[in-house]
Amino acid sequence: MFSTHRLLHFLANFLTWPLVWAASTPTDTSDPIVNLGYATYAGSFNRSTGHTQFLGMRYAAPPTGNLRWRAPQAPTPVSGILPAHLEPSTCFFTGQGEQAKTPFRMVGLNKRDPFSPSEDCLFLNVYTPVDMFNIKKKLPVVVFIHGGGYASGSASGFNGMDAYDGNDLILEANQGVVAVVIQYRIGVFGFLPGSEVKRNGVLNAGLLDQHFALRWVQDHITKFGGDPARVTIWGQSAGAGSVIQHLIAQDGKTNPPLFRAAITSSSFLPSQYKYDDPIPEVSISCSSVNDSLECLRQVNVNILETVNNLVGSIGFFGTFVFVPVVDGTFITQRPIKSLQEKKVNGEALLSVTNTFEGALFVDPTSLSTIKVPDYISQLFPTIGQREIQTAAIHYASVGSSANQIIGIMGEAIFICPTYYLLRAFEGRSFKGEFAIPPGGHGNDVPYYFTSTKQGQAGVPFFNDTDFINAFSHSFLDFAMTLDPSKKSVPTITPPWHAWDEGVEISFNKTSSGSPDVHPITTSRKLLERCE
Repeated sequence: MFSTHRLLHFLANFLTWPLVWAASTPTDTSDPIVNLGYATYAGSFNRSTGHTQFLGMRYAAPPTGNLRWRAPQAPTPVSGILPAHLEPSTCFFTGQGEQAKTPFRMVGLNKRDPFSPSEDCLFLNVYTPVDMFNIKKKLPVVVFIHGGGYASGSASGFNGMDAYDGNDLILEANQGVVAVVIQYRIGVFGFLPGSEVKRNGVLNAGLLDQHFALRWVQDHITKFGGDPARVTIWGQSAGAGSVIQHLIAQDGKTNPPLFRAAITSSSFLPSQYKYDDPIPEVSISCSSVNDSLECLRQVNVNILETVNNLVGSIGFFGTFVFVPVVDGTFITQRPIKSLQEKKVNGEALLSVTNTFEGALFVDPTSLSTIKVPDYISQLFPTIGQREIQTAAIHYASVGSSANQIIGIMGEAIFICPTYYLLRAFEGRSFKGEFAIPPGGHGNDVPYYFTSTKQGQAGVPFFNDTDFINAFSHSFLDFAMTLDPSKKSVPTITPPWHAWDEGVEISFNKTSSGSPDVHPITTSRKLLERCE
């Protein structure tokens, strides 16, 4: 395993790239203006939607220099009117593991930078219907947290065609919500683990960024026509995993409350270790380096980003090196334990999973050759042989070894955590399944961010208005009323039932290409595998 000091010395000889800032544009005298106290921003009127939007507003100070790996701080006040017309710079990102074997065994997602990546990236976007200054009754608020394995993603999506456009959410809510899309530190910048980080910095910096943004919403959303008492947090993939972290944060006793409800799309919950467990410490190769954190704070950001990418790629295929840890303060125990004890924030929950969550994260080049027990041992490097064999027996009836492996990845990391989450909100939770073929991870995203209908590369988009409305409106109806059956506009979706009755809503299509939206009963065998 490489030494961080040796690697940094080696990388120092590499050519680094400069930061490129999005050019500021002069504000128009007709632009909507909002005064946040520390800054005044000029938004813009979106003529195609009729909505007002403020893009790239700073919610925290730049987490650079001495603030690297520290809790987010309030922005420094600035004078004048700042333009909020452009998507913000993305945070520096890395990728998923690419190795056939995990380096942590104990004895694609697409990524891009639509605007130049920067360490100074703690910004958010706010979208409001019509004229926010003439909204007579404050509206419910939806705060969207992007996914990307805690390694990539941004407020503007993964590529130039799939931005997380809050205007879509407003349209699906029939002009009934204010939408907020946030960014947070990711990769080594947001989730550096280890004892030294605990002593001389802050663990889970990316989660604390999100928490800080939620506090910003409480302080400022009324200025945009939003009701801080009716906030729903919604995330996809690692964004949904982030939602879980906020649900269990501070033993479920966050006070004052920062949200009333939660939505998870593909809840991403990989193994969550204690900050000083062997795996997170080994993953950064800093366990024996003195004063490594202070050293890393002085490192040029471009060199550190190179390290970020290299370390991110050493993980087992489809996994991510930098993820949340149990820090003992914000996250006090492993999430599954908190969910079992029903120590959660919030009043209600809506969760959706995709039929084949795991396929995207399994190496296709080894799928036909790797043995199921070997795969389990690589995915869960701390478990013993008896547990490995027990898990293999549970999946023996799923089908071919390839199907078993895809099932293990998808159920262990995404689907099973969702059912623990549903149980934690007994009588107050709803469950949906996105089953439009191929039903892979992320295939659902274009159906609620509908500005772009291409979907993922090679995945056809089911461009049926009745289906799109049935699926997307359920999320927004829930955000507005805590009940997806209380429809803002008529759809083909049948009534939802609280999940503790074991009933879900399947969103699929028939072989002839018609929408097929109907109740299903949760598989008993699936729930047994999740135990």
